[in-house]
Amino acid sequence: MCACGDDEAPVVPESTDYKITIPAYLGDVPDSPSDNTLTKNGVALGRMLFYEKILSRDSSLSCGSCHKQEFGFSDGLTFSTGIDDQIVDRNSMAISNALWQQFFFWDGRAATLEEQALKPIENSKEMDLDPLVAVARLQATSNYPGLFCEAFGSDSITTENLAKAISQFERTLVSTNSRYDRFKMGEETFTASEQLGEQLFYIHPEAGTTRGANCGDCHASFLQMDALFHNNGLDENPSDKGLGKVTFDPNDFGKFKTPSLRNIELTGPYMHDGRFETLEEVLNHYNEHVKLGTTTDPLLLASNEENAAPELRLTDEEKTAIIDFLKTLTDNEFITTPAFSDPFEE
Repeated sequence: MCACGDDEAPVVPESTDYKITIPAYLGDVPDSPSDNTLTKNGVALGRMLFYEKILSRDSSLSCGSCHKQEFGFSDGLTFSTGIDDQIVDRNSMAISNALWQQFFFWDGRAATLEEQALKPIENSKEMDLDPLVAVARLQATSNYPGLFCEAFGSDSITTENLAKAISQFERTLVSTNSRYDRFKMGEETFTASEQLGEQLFYIHPEAGTTRGANCGDCHASFLQMDALFHNNGLDENPSDKGLGKVTFDPNDFGKFKTPSLRNIELTGPYMHDGRFETLEEVLNHYNEHVKLGTTTDPLLLASNEENAAPELRLTDEEKTAIIDFLKTLTDNEFITTPAFSDPFEE
């Protein structure tokens, strides 16, 4: 146990580093912030807090209520239900591979995971609890002061360390063991349809010469995302201003963070407003239903071989192939590993 007490100076917690292992083709694991490195005690505490319901006003909800492991840490709903059965404003974003990401939420209003961690707690439609009240509740328990001491060297719980612990756990939610990953490592083979789907996914079509689906322009890298914000043509005049609601810049109206497509088979409904139930509907949108507005991304304005309209003109075979490829991004280990599960249900 950590020797903390009200009359003692903070001590250095006895906690070993938490090691994350990823496939070699992905390179080195990114560093955590220097003031919040991953430790076994910090991650274990963060896991408990992620699933801790006393962090909501009526002790009915936790972070895990809207980010369920079996759904790739989304929740399978168009809009989540928050405190007092309120409907939240946007679809619950899936959580995975946050260690590589910057800016969080659909509108990018949090620049770090630590900043992100407290916002659902204090949001009046979500958990609706003042973080200072949350800290007081944790402080009054028999177990959390000691756990915070073991993780951070002090049993005096702060909002800063509350956010740090949750962030540590979220950084461990690494999904890199899909069939796609094993294919990249030479450990699996793709079907002909999956191979065609991968080719189409990453290729931008060229006039008269190259078939492509244009997906990889935004869903780039092994994360299948580019860490940027785009208006993907859902509405000519978006009612939800997205990034523009944060920056107040009209050029950002209707732009939203590109979500990672990791475990996309599990994380529907899709888009910031959950308007599409299936991957087929998503693909049909990009294939033939993109709406042009003042901030629609230029990458969508010339997406077919004739560069004349925002249409991909994919064949049924090509659509099927792309969806077959997307399903190779499902990581069954990620959605079943006990290290990510609710510790209160063990």
